Amino acid sequence: MITPSSIIHHIPYDPTNTEIVSTRPKKRIEIVEPDPTWPAAFARIEARIKAALPQDGLYVQHVGSTSVPGLPAKAVIDIDVVVPDPTAEEDYVPALESAGFQFLFRERKCPEVVRHRLFRDWLRDPKNEGDKESYAEVKRQAARASREADETVMEYNDRKEPVIREILKRVYEAHGLLGDSKSGP
Repeated sequence: MITPSSIIHHIPYDPTNTEIVSTRPKKRIEIVEPDPTWPAAFARIEARIKAALPQDGLYVQHVGSTSVPGLPAKAVIDIDVVVPDPTAEEDYVPALESAGFQFLFRERKCPEVVRHRLFRDWLRDPKNEGDKESYAEVKRQAARASREADETVMEYNDRKEPVIREILKRVYEAHGLLGDSKSGP
């Protein structure tokens, strides 16, 4: 069960908590300027997912930088898909694979989907334009440094982490998730 405490608790990436099912080829990390076609691209992918998995309780959300208007991004449409019973893989993995999707990993009891939505919504809000600009700048810097060091997306993500955590702290405070605690996420 996802709790407020699990949402704000930062857990560094632990490969023992994530079962990698398959991998994709390593790609050069490139940040591109915002593309107004990203929402339509998500809508097409969402329709394919929903056609493959017509079930109650299916959660499909456009997250990541391509879901925030005006934010530069890797030209990758990030989507969170949550199914009612993730342990019943026979109910969704073959259907998604038949629809052309690749099952990469499973991460159980993960509050990341809530964090993704909170972060996305925060950056979409015009009141938080400064955070969006800071995040855009760190993305560009991280991509440049990761390319120069021939790093993977994991190292790129690590380079962005301090700014993400600063922003998430403000998000959590605004949503009352930190309570009286002044500790960061």
